[in-house]
Amino acid sequence: MKRKFWNWVKNDDSDEFGSQRTLYLNGEISDETWYGDEVTPQMFKDELNAGSGDITLWINSPGGDCFAAAQIYNLLMDYKGNVTVKIDGLAASAASVIAMAGTKVCMSPVAMLMIHNPATVAIGDEGEMQKAIDMLAEVKESIMNAYEIKTSLSRTVISHLMNAESWFNAKKAVELHFADEILFSPEEKEDLPDDTEAMLFSRAAVTNSLLSKLIPKKPEKRSENKVPISQFDKRLSLLAH
Repeated sequence: MKRKFWNWVKNDDSDEFGSQRTLYLNGEISDETWYGDEVTPQMFKDELNAGSGDITLWINSPGGDCFAAAQIYNLLMDYKGNVTVKIDGLAASAASVIAMAGTKVCMSPVAMLMIHNPATVAIGDEGEMQKAIDMLAEVKESIMNAYEIKTSLSRTVISHLMNAESWFNAKKAVELHFADEILFSPEEKEDLPDDTEAMLFSRAAVTNSLLSKLIPKKPEKRSENKVPISQFDKRLSLLAH
């Protein structure tokens, strides 16, 4: 049996607040595992609906198959109880889509969240390439729906962030409403620096910055060799006389 990338932990149901369940999503969201004969979307759905009560979902994943992530997102959004998402390491790519299903999304102060455009591999002629381009455009629109519902950002802003492959630290994710709060109790927060900056890292910006440093600039002409046009006019008039 292929190894699942999710794991349920059944907590003590005797809690005064009712049933509590914990779901861990670790590693790559694998399409091979998701669509295999042994581990299927139906198994995840059965395990999700096997209990009731609120769920705490811990995410540490670089992403993976966006269609599998979309199905998990839909199942969690349709779940009757509250889903508290806690990102303790990384929620990148497709994993960030799943995170958007949280009733509340919390991030560790050392966690990162990343969004980017969907990608695929296509082989064939011009027509096949165009089909792949059209498919990716539609997938991007569907992914943007999840981000838009959670953040209320405009689709134009979300599209630009995806184009740039944007990485957010916890503070920036909260600022842009991809997350609701930073993990740790108030007592623990006292040990954290209060001047932590909200940071957004763009792969496109980093690439452009590196290229600008690698590509030598054209040497500027020395200013003393430059002659104002008025001086040329004077010299021409002297030659004429």
